Amino acid sequence: MSHGSTGRGGVLAPRSRLYQGPFGRLFPQLPPWAPPGLSEANITEHLLELARTQMVEAPGKTPSEVIADSDLSNQLDAEFDSEIPAGYTYFGQFVDHDITFDPASSLMRRNDPEGLLNHRTPRLDLDNIYGHGRANSPYLFDQQDPDKMLIGSIEGSNLPDLPRTHPLNSQGRAMIGDMRNDENAIVCQLQLAFLLAHNTLVDRARSAGLPDPFEAAARTLRWLYQYVVWHDFIKRITQPKIWQDALRHEDCPDGRSEWSIGLGSIYNWKHQPFMPVEFSVAAYRFGHSMVRNAYQTNQPHRGFGNFAPLFDNTGAADPDDLRGFRPMKPGNSIQWDWFLDMESSTGPFPQLARKIDTKLANALTALHEAEAGSNLNILGFRNLLRGWRFDLPSGTAVATALGFTPLDIPPERDALWFYILSEAEDGGGNRLGQVGSVILCATFAGLLKGDPQCWMNIDPRWTPDKDPLLQANDKRDSDDWEVSAIIRLSGLPVAGDDFN
Repeated sequence: MSHGSTGRGGVLAPRSRLYQGPFGRLFPQLPPWAPPGLSEANITEHLLELARTQMVEAPGKTPSEVIADSDLSNQLDAEFDSEIPAGYTYFGQFVDHDITFDPASSLMRRNDPEGLLNHRTPRLDLDNIYGHGRANSPYLFDQQDPDKMLIGSIEGSNLPDLPRTHPLNSQGRAMIGDMRNDENAIVCQLQLAFLLAHNTLVDRARSAGLPDPFEAAARTLRWLYQYVVWHDFIKRITQPKIWQDALRHEDCPDGRSEWSIGLGSIYNWKHQPFMPVEFSVAAYRFGHSMVRNAYQTNQPHRGFGNFAPLFDNTGAADPDDLRGFRPMKPGNSIQWDWFLDMESSTGPFPQLARKIDTKLANALTALHEAEAGSNLNILGFRNLLRGWRFDLPSGTAVATALGFTPLDIPPERDALWFYILSEAEDGGGNRLGQVGSVILCATFAGLLKGDPQCWMNIDPRWTPDKDPLLQANDKRDSDDWEVSAIIRLSGLPVAGDDFN
């Protein structure tokens, strides 16, 4: 018996609170949104027009024209820069690749989440780093030292890279737990940072005489990652009061210590967490608005003031952009004090992410992996189309169901993803608004609490400061643990002098 609703194309989506599966809904009682007064044939054209004209930072300009026009670029930077370091854009992408992967859903037909399989565990467990473990994913590990992850190098330099050498791998694609983490140079270097951080922790575990250095290192890295996701990334981008309410750490009168969920009425399950489509198809795609057209990568190999485009759409045979799925170039190796707030960050650094708002960088209007002329190379259109085909509710309906006063937004623009971006824009663009914050905080709190191997369930009093494999200099003095701690553990270049 199906719990889905029958409509265009058959069974569309499970809308029963009894449903528990790989994908599900937070608001199954809410009707799907569609632009009012339009036939199905005209809805696609409406969404395309919205993406083309209302969701682009510089309509009518190609990405190359935006980057080449310094006056326009400076104007856009002043208008759209947030207060969030640019590295968090790609840390968010890394996290997404750890918890969701749906290669089966289509943009060209209605989608039933009940029939979709999440090829990532809905847990923050770094399966994009460790794959299926040493026995089942041996190509990820150093066969001369199986406790450690395999590391490659950038040809012609002493800089590390993801492992790419294999007789059947002539195109230089990375051999890693998730192919998507080779998509661009920045997320590629984050993947590399986690691999190297694991190896550092293995060395520390051996020095401490621990009996299983691999498991000790993997547990510390997973717990540090989980802690950073919640206490740095999610805290940084959501409303403080909602974040505080979502997860609560309490010392009980009987002496116990426990974590409890404060938004359980919004996201709950019987046996294990599922992936909410309101999160994966709408709310978590807020990060697309934070992407810049181009970035300065490092001082020694590319130089100050020289910007590398995220995607080179000029048709060059060997584009000098940040596109991935190929061997890393020294000029694209990331100098992390230009992307995160590190002790050595000075002047215009770290570079900033764009505001969370309804405008996307022009680079995202010409994605190279989509067929030219298909319109699916326009990321805004792709997201709007996906949300409609997944029968997501309107943003106004979700806000009302949560008890918030909805934004005054035209019904034809009330797609959940667009609403969440509008809400953030209305608040200044440095954080998500109420609806976006609730969906993110409820989902991440649920994923963490629902993971039996999370520190919250194994050692509720654990913090990185108490972990024997972590050291005080892994974090900045007097600050909490942040994404930058992973970079310090990895030993990747932080400042320009580190490239020598």
